[in-house]
Formats: sequence, structure tokens, C-alpha cells
Amino acid sequence: MDENPRAAILIVNALSRQGRDQFDAACAALKAAGIELIEAIAIEKPGTLIETVEKAVAKRPPMLIVGGGDGSLSCSVDSLVGTDVVFGILPLGTANSFARTLGIPLEVQGAVDVIARGARRRVDVGMIDDDYYCNCAAIGLSTKIGDRIPPVLKKTLGRLGYLIWASYQSLKFKGFKLTVTIDGKSETLKVVEVRIANGPYHGGVALVDEADPQSGEIVVQAVVGSSPTQLGWSWFASWLRLKARKDTTREFHGQEIRIETQPPQKISIDGEVLAKTPVTARIARAAVEVMAPAT
Repeated sequence: MDENPRAAILIVNALSRQGRDQFDAACAALKAAGIELIEAIAIEKPGTLIETVEKAVAKRPPMLIVGGGDGSLSCSVDSLVGTDVVFGILPLGTANSFARTLGIPLEVQGAVDVIARGARRRVDVGMIDDDYYCNCAAIGLSTKIGDRIPPVLKKTLGRLGYLIWASYQSLKFKGFKLTVTIDGKSETLKVVEVRIANGPYHGGVALVDEADPQSGEIVVQAVVGSSPTQLGWSWFASWLRLKARKDTTREFHGQEIRIETQPPQKISIDGEVLAKTPVTARIARAAVEVMAPAT
């Protein structure tokens, strides 16, 4: 195993919930931990993150550290696939599901300790058609929440803001038909939510127990039913880790899974609405090297 990188480009999404407040703290903590910052960039203009990451990766730094939420990490990973640039993660978002999947502490100092003294690990990333993503894509109520939540509610209240908005959106939500095809075999069922998972966390809650970014498989988990009440029970049972949570879902595993819905549905990819059914979900095996906890 190569030694851990000691120099990096740091990019922080200052538009994320904690980004602006934590940028200076992250710079100071990284320097104190012995990480040389080749550049430190705070993104303050919407729509510039992807271009900034592409330019940074083109310089081939030993490590790229990205601070932000799951959407920021997912936007960044496309540029890292196929390179030898190590991915350092500062979880500064609302749910921080990918950091939870990897076991990275959610406070800045703990995440910096992992970046400076953790272990390099190759992990899978998911794909929706040709778009790479880190942790979980979703279809259903969570997509409507992410697509329409007022920014002020998300920024000021965090996960509580999502809960309030979810309650409002659920009043007018309807289920839909899902058709899953693996190796030419199809199955259709009535569902209220679909999770296309590379890791167990979605919305900061462990929902897809069998999903693992080192398994070589993508997991499609469908919450069966037709009403928001059934989705709410599934989330509640999963949050409390009740055995009954297993009765609320169906799971499909594979390296490539075709996903169709009736009617067509938007897809939230790590919190950002970026696609629409039908799509093909795939796994990109060991596609990115990340800094993860040593144990």
C-alpha cells in the first residue's frame, strides 16, 4: 500500500449548510495535521463546483479534499474515476450519508484526522446510466423533497427541515409501478420509494443494510405499497432498527439493473435531482480511492 498523501487541493462548497463557517477551520486543521494545501478554494457561486473540481483534478494533486454534502461529493467523484488522485472527505452537509457509510466522523477535526492518519481504501461507486455517484439514488417521495425543499428551510433547520417538508409533500404523494430487470428477468411491483444504493445510508438513516461500497454490487431496494403511510412506517421501523423493517421492502442485487417506472419518475442522485426513469443502474468496481478510518 502506498503511503498516505501529504499534499492536497482543498475545495469546500461554501453554499452547503456548514461550508462557509467551516472553511477556515478546515484549512487550519489540515495544516496543523501536516497536510500541505496546494490550493484552498471556497465555492461561493452556484454551478461552479464541477468545473472547479475538474480543473483541480487535471493538476493531478496527490489528494483532492472536498468539503460539502453528499451532492457535492457525488458531483466530484466523476472527475476522480480513472485517476490516481486520492479522495479526502469533509462531511459538511445535512445528511452526510457517504461519510457515515465509510465511518468518517462528522465533525471537522475527526474528518481531518482520517484524512491525515487514516487508510487508503478503494471503493465502488454507483452509476445511473453514465453518471457516477457516491452513495444512494432515490425515486419517490424523497425526490420530491430534494427537488422542491425551500433552501432557507434546508440551510437553517437541516434534517428537521427535511422532516417538515417531507410531511407536507406526503399529503399529495401517490405510489407508482416499478419494473426491475436483471439478466433478462423482469419483475413489476407497486412501490412508494426506490433506493439505488452503493451504501446503507439514505437521508442520514441506515436503510439498505446489505449495500456496501466494497461488495461489487448495486442494491435496488423498493419500499412496497401505495400510500405515504406505508413509507412512513418503513422509515420509522428502519430508524428504530425494528425487525419489521424487512417486511416493508424488496431488494434486488446485481452489477447492472434496469429500472423502469409507470409513470416516469425523477431520480435524486445523492440529494440532487439529475435523472428520470427509465435508467440502468450499474456498479463501478473499486473505481475511487478514498481516505477512510484506519480500523
